[in-house]
Order: sequence, then C-alpha cells, then structure tokens
Amino acid sequence: MTAAAPMDLQLLRAFVLAAREGNVSRAAERLHLTQPAVSLQLKRLAEETGLQLFTRTPHGLALTADGAALLPQAERVLAAVGDLQQAARNLQGTVRGSLRIGTILDPEFTRLGVFLRELVESAPQIETELRHGMSGTVLAQVLRGELDVGFHLDADGGEAAAASPPAPLAARTLTRFTYRVVAPAGWGPQVLGRDWKALAALPWLATPPESAHHRLLERVFGPLGLSPRRVALVDQEASMLDLLKSGVGLSLLRDSIAIRESQSHGLVMADRVQLDCALRFVSLAARRNEPVIASAWNALSRAWN
Repeated sequence: MTAAAPMDLQLLRAFVLAAREGNVSRAAERLHLTQPAVSLQLKRLAEETGLQLFTRTPHGLALTADGAALLPQAERVLAAVGDLQQAARNLQGTVRGSLRIGTILDPEFTRLGVFLRELVESAPQIETELRHGMSGTVLAQVLRGELDVGFHLDADGGEAAAASPPAPLAARTLTRFTYRVVAPAGWGPQVLGRDWKALAALPWLATPPESAHHRLLERVFGPLGLSPRRVALVDQEASMLDLLKSGVGLSLLRDSIAIRESQSHGLVMADRVQLDCALRFVSLAARRNEPVIASAWNALSRAWN
C-alpha cells in the first residue's frame, strides 16, 4: 500500500475561505485568484478526501455534514502552519551563543542581578558563564579574549581616562566613587590628620598587583618613593574587612562600606586622604557589535539607565 500524498495547503485555504464566505467568487477575491481556479481547488480537495464538501444553493455554497465536520480540522491545520511560520520568523532574529562575563566586587554594587535579568529577558537563548576575579585579572582576560565582557575598576577614576579607554577596548563608565583609608577601631590618633607619608609608616593589608587597591596605592606611594609596611596579603574584600576589625592593619574600602563599618564597628576613616575610582564595563572594541556581545551591552544600558 502506498502512502497518500501530502495535502496541498492551498486546497485547505480555498476550502476554509469558501466555507466562511459561502461564495466561490468572494473566496477567490480573498485568495487573489480567479473563480475557476478556486472551483478547481475545491474539486481537487473533494477528490482527495473522497467527500462531498459543499452543496450549491441559490445563494452560493453550503457545507455538507462531512464538510462541516472537516472544517475545524482544516482550520487547526492552517493555524498550526501559521504558528510554525511565525516561530520561524522569530527565530531568524534570535541571538544565540555563550557569554563569558567577568565579575568583581559584590553583585549589588555592579547591579549584576539586574543586568542578567535584562539579558535573559531580551536574549533568552544566550547562555551566560560568570567568572569572578580581581579587576586587573578581568581586564587582562577580556584583552586576551578569554572573557567576552567584564566589569573593571579604573584606578584613574577621571573623566579623561573614561573618555579614552585603551585602544583595543570599548568601555563605559557606570559610576564613580571614592576609596577611603580605613584603620581598626581605636587607631584614631595614628590616622586622623595624617598625610600619605605618615600613613605609609603604619601596617597595611596588601593586595595582589591585579587588584584596584594595589594600583591605587602604587599611584600614590610610588611617586613619593614610599613603600608601606605590609603585614598581610589579602585577595578578597570580606577577608580584608575581617582583618581590619581584628586590628591587623590599614586598608582601602569603598566609601559606602567605610561609612557603614565606621558607624557599626568603630573603624576609623583617615580624614586627609582619599582616592577616586570608577566602575567600568568593558569588551574588546573589535567585538563590540557581535550579536551576543551587543546584546550584553544593550542589557547593561537598561540596567544602568
């Protein structure tokens, strides 16, 4: 037994319109065909199904019982085809791929959750991979193509640096803030009213060269020919804060955290010095318009606007 040939969808369209209109000529107008062409399609459908679908009346066409039973099925087939075509059109504009994101600091500060929500809603076919690290590490990985986009702390923190990122980079400054020098509780006499030279003589919590803290302090102490006394090397903000509270040494803290901790735990903020910094979002300039990376930039704009 041979399988039946697939039914021509145009025959179903002619059948459905003829049934709705009750008239071949009006169905032909809707289909942009001639009346004989539509009559031929209805005849072919009747032959393929082996059913009488219409009877002629003085006013046009009327469905037979078989035709009335077949009509809902035909309408469902055409609706399903329409849904399939629409889905195909939607998929043509869908961005797919993976996005490697370099993250730093805490998610609240970078608005990471809002950024990812915007990305998922606008480009649900993109798979994201988050890699947390220090600012300098994230920047180096973006430059090497190991990350697609990332957050970075600009130790210059100024308008000029924001306007002129390193040539290979596309960058946007998200916010500017201040780092404060913070000392353990009870260290007021050692830090209040003191300049950088006096502070350099105190014990400091050091950070790796890839950290923004290290770069910021190098920009201050280097030109002065000073080398702070480092008593511990710390690579995480939470550990740094714990050592501060334990009385180990000085460190830099973002102004919002420094104020909070001074109020809640009595940490002392130096009152004569501070350092400006900027949070930035970066990618390689040459890849800025790749669909996946462009989607990330668009989501970032919505998250930070």
